[in-house]
Amino acid sequence: MSVVLITIITLGGLGSLAAVILFAAAQKFKVFEDPRIDQVEEALPAANCGGCGFPGCRAFAEALVKADDISTLNCPVGGTTTMSAVAGILGKEAAQAAPMVAVLRCNGSCEHRPRLNNYQGATSCAVAAALYGGETGCSYGCYGLGDCVEACKFDAMYMDPETGLPVIIEDNCVACGACVKACPKSIIELRKKGPKSRRIFVSCVNKDKGAAAKKACAVACIGCAKCQKVCPHDAITVENNLAYIDYDKCKLCRKCVEVCPTNAIHEINFPPRKPKTEQEETVKETAE
Repeated sequence: MSVVLITIITLGGLGSLAAVILFAAAQKFKVFEDPRIDQVEEALPAANCGGCGFPGCRAFAEALVKADDISTLNCPVGGTTTMSAVAGILGKEAAQAAPMVAVLRCNGSCEHRPRLNNYQGATSCAVAAALYGGETGCSYGCYGLGDCVEACKFDAMYMDPETGLPVIIEDNCVACGACVKACPKSIIELRKKGPKSRRIFVSCVNKDKGAAAKKACAVACIGCAKCQKVCPHDAITVENNLAYIDYDKCKLCRKCVEVCPTNAIHEINFPPRKPKTEQEETVKETAE
């Protein structure tokens, strides 16, 4: 028998033996994957935005299949429709989560918050926040460099060149939370859209005392607590010189908006207020 033939037979035998060993190992260590994971992933919007708290739709689908209770899990992009479809696939009950939307808790535009210096570093809020307190007297406000806009995958934000602040396009916002995570000053918050998309919130995060806050920004919350006193639903708390409105308790009565001396409380998507009569103005002045 020639050397070449012996070599071919030997290599063939070794290859066959290796194939048998690999097949046996694959069978022994084979990981079973629930076929419902693919079905759930197909039902998800494939945004891979991380708004669900998982690093992508595939990971979220796996978590949904493995969870005994999915009522605490939610896809903000797909919303109730998507979660109902997932619940149908898994035979589980999904919670009816209220639609959320991002809001900007800073109204310190160029008009309200004068610049004291000119930043010339990298155009990144994260970098600027690591270096100094900002171009104005308010160290809590928006840097205006657009990290939130870059983080948004749904074209739901843009920078307003006149105000220097980001603008949220409500119809495009899916409440994924990417802008919230991107903001180093924590001035973007996810809140319930509210009935008829109406909501009320304090557009300020300045915790300085009243005089200092007002000096830095004309529309800052000064912690006067007038809003807290007038709220009939205990929806407002004032801590560290800053008011906050609990959207679960707020009944949208707008009484807090009327008494805020700095217009720090914003009302969104409400009809225009009726102009007050002279008699009503007199009554208000007398009460004050």
